[in-house]
Amino acid sequence: MMSDLLAILGVAFAAYLFWQQRKQSEFAKKAVAHHCEQHGLQLVSVAFGAHKFKKLRGSWRWYTQYQFEFSSLGDDCYQGELIMRGFHVSHFQTPPYRM
Repeated sequence: MMSDLLAILGVAFAAYLFWQQRKQSEFAKKAVAHHCEQHGLQLVSVAFGAHKFKKLRGSWRWYTQYQFEFSSLGDDCYQGELIMRGFHVSHFQTPPYRM
């Protein structure tokens, strides 16, 4: 009986984590699209990178990394990176690109 309850709680927790990851991915795609629109870039694709637990500014935090590809003139392609902390954009990293 107790093992069944623990199994149900485990499945529910896994489903919750999956749902939160999907929600964060959708938020990241919107943030990247907005960033590209602000800088006059064409968004090509957005992909999940990795989860990282690292120390930044003196405290340990859980970060999610997304890679995205963008084009500045339409005939080139660059790779950028978005770092998110929960549902908040931590920062964007983009390489130098032609204007």
